[in-house]
Amino acid sequence: MSAGPPTPAGDGSREETPEPMRVELGARILRVRFAAPQRVVSWAISGGGARRASEVIWLEVDDHELRPPVDARSYVRARLQQAGAPHAVALLTSRRLHAYVDHRVEHDLGAERPLSARCIATVGLGNALRAGDLPGPSARIGTINVLCALSSPLAPEAMLEALALAAEARTLAVREATVPSRRSGLPASGTGTDCIAIAAPALAAPLGRAGRYAGKHTAVGHVIGAAVESAVRRGVEQWLLERAGSKQEGRS
Repeated sequence: MSAGPPTPAGDGSREETPEPMRVELGARILRVRFAAPQRVVSWAISGGGARRASEVIWLEVDDHELRPPVDARSYVRARLQQAGAPHAVALLTSRRLHAYVDHRVEHDLGAERPLSARCIATVGLGNALRAGDLPGPSARIGTINVLCALSSPLAPEAMLEALALAAEARTLAVREATVPSRRSGLPASGTGTDCIAIAAPALAAPLGRAGRYAGKHTAVGHVIGAAVESAVRRGVEQWLLERAGSKQEGRS
């Protein structure tokens, strides 16, 4: 597991099995490029729903860039065009992208390659809310964006179950940090603008029983939950440390 840009391979020993995904950090953009198109489910502002995609992209924004009358969807599409990736799944965040977290969990099933889940997450809690809080505008932009990429394909119903499990793991990490909701003051369960994406290889053959389930009793559910919870927890801890440091600087 790592935080920040990945370390390049030094001896070329992995050339025969290229990484299924590559993470690239640029100026106000974080790109996850897949070696082959993936099936992705999400509620992303652009590229959301169930679709095939070759990239998932984080776009860094400042608070003023999305203030009314700016249309967020049009803004995102324009940024994607500039990046040369008009069909990417796009996530928005005001979190500085160098703070992204990259966490991988494997589970050995006795096969040639273990089952794995790799989670890329950015965590900002300036818009922390609790499920069930009263609706209303946010005074600040702050969000948790999660991509969980799996090494094995899943049936459509299992992709939705994986999405639910990832949301549960995100909520667990935030809830255990006892960050207060900006609206109710009760422990938050996320933010008002969180987004989660699940990616898995496209189906090449009919699935067996294992590919149709992604709950907590399954190996795939284990790696999803562990990867997402760990990544978001680390992101929350980092955000809290930065916030504490800013407050100390303000008192000095």
